[in-house]
Amino acid sequence: MNPRNRNILIAAIVVIVVVVAGIIGVTSHKKSSANSKTVNIGIMTSTKQDDAIWKVVSKTAKDKYGITLKFTHFTDYTQPNKALQNGSIDLDAFQHYAFLNEWNQANKTDLVSIGDTMISPIHIYSSKYKDVKDIPDNATVAVPNDASNESRALYVLKSAGLIKLDVSGDALATPKDVTENPKHLVIKELDAAQTARALDSVAASVVNFNYATAAKLPENQSIYAEPINKDSAQWINLIAAKKSEKNNKIYKEVVKAYETAATKKAIKEQYPTGGELPAWGLKLK
Repeated sequence: MNPRNRNILIAAIVVIVVVVAGIIGVTSHKKSSANSKTVNIGIMTSTKQDDAIWKVVSKTAKDKYGITLKFTHFTDYTQPNKALQNGSIDLDAFQHYAFLNEWNQANKTDLVSIGDTMISPIHIYSSKYKDVKDIPDNATVAVPNDASNESRALYVLKSAGLIKLDVSGDALATPKDVTENPKHLVIKELDAAQTARALDSVAASVVNFNYATAAKLPENQSIYAEPINKDSAQWINLIAAKKSEKNNKIYKEVVKAYETAATKKAIKEQYPTGGELPAWGLKLK
């Protein structure tokens, strides 16, 4: 073979090898990317109990579905949904249905629930009385002042037999919806974080579980626990996604990794007194 032709042939073979290697490399990278399943979940800065529960969920997600869970922590309830909406995170898990519905209406967003997590019964606490029946006439009762938690607190007062409500449809309850208040209770609206601290200055206070935990309120100061009934559906915590991603296969697998017997066991181990309860599959009456 002519030396010149041989060199041309060799050069052509080298080019082909390089091109083929490049194609294989790109294909391999794409395949690797497709198989790399990492989901970033926005949660509130958590307790060691919550961390232990998410550790169990993360193990299930990795072992059964090949999904790596990463977490972005927030300290302000207004931040996770913003991060979800702008794509900074893939999912969030911090809110209940009432909060999500209120958020969507106020911010013109369409975030949706793709699965349930836990429900945290709230309590009426008092440092002065041992039973809700002991609360005297004209006493002051503190409730959270944000719309969804205030509504929840009013429903708890209703369940405790202290007031009656008349609320239309899915609307949140407000003090204006109180139709009967036989003890003429004064309902004092406070920032949710202040309800526990107000116990010394009020007859009783409706306190969210996380704030009761943070304030280290003793269990014997709880004089009434929120019942789990038909009113509870709106207080179930959830995993949220953008509406456009509600059928995302990987995100559905994250929900499956959460809603397991292993997670249920972890919740019960971490919250033996029922501060948090598994919420998926609850039968509400």
